[in-house]
Amino acid sequence: MTTTSQRLAGKIAIIVGAGQRPGATPGNGRATAERFAEEGASLLLVDINPDWAEDTRAAVRRIGAEAEVAIADITDEANCRQVVETCLARWGRVDILHNNVGFSKGDAKTAELSLDSWQRIMNANLTGMFLMCKHALPHMVRQQSGSIINVSSTSSLAARPTVTYKTSKGAVNTLTQHIAYEHARHGVRANAILPGLIDTPMAIERRAEETGVPRDVIRRERDALVPIGHMGEAADVANAAVFLASDEARYITGVLLPVDGGLLLKRG
Repeated sequence: MTTTSQRLAGKIAIIVGAGQRPGATPGNGRATAERFAEEGASLLLVDINPDWAEDTRAAVRRIGAEAEVAIADITDEANCRQVVETCLARWGRVDILHNNVGFSKGDAKTAELSLDSWQRIMNANLTGMFLMCKHALPHMVRQQSGSIINVSSTSSLAARPTVTYKTSKGAVNTLTQHIAYEHARHGVRANAILPGLIDTPMAIERRAEETGVPRDVIRRERDALVPIGHMGEAADVANAAVFLASDEARYITGVLLPVDGGLLLKRG
């Protein structure tokens, strides 16, 4: 049952990248889905992996939320259009669009990077986000309300040894601010969350698989880089998303919000 204390009660949210990659800790998409569910939202859970999406649906239904799954490749415009149409057919509106897809596999230094790797990373991290916004925005404008939350990265504002991930996330920041300015008078807000070093399966399990370095070693190395003394958890990103999605943030748009334990302070 919803109560007036739930911050997202009655809201309809599309969460892109909601599936849960196997690992010892929750990912950002899964954690956000669970927090949105706890706060009373109904959810359309979007992922390219059916098993991961279904795991998240089971988790949020245990919380008591209405939730449906849409399997989609967001680099395909027809898929993005269908996701929004599925949400409208089920609930008649879309109040929140949370874009959480991103990866860096295949990234490299500029002169060593293949065109294929550049295009795959840019398509997933940037073009897919643009396409989801493109197809959700007309309905938010018609409603004269809506909140778009794009997950960027502190890598967009800090030095990084490889080129494409940083470039794509920097473009996410710019896209977010443009959408915020373009649609402010229509009651639509757009903000970006910039996670720092977060203990998620994408960060830990992937690195362990690719490098052969034990997980506890990877965790210790990442903890040591953070001024606050340890990595964040996916719940930290999810809590920021709840705030930005809620009416508590009704006067906040175009913000790039670091969730990083002070990591960006090291820029000087």
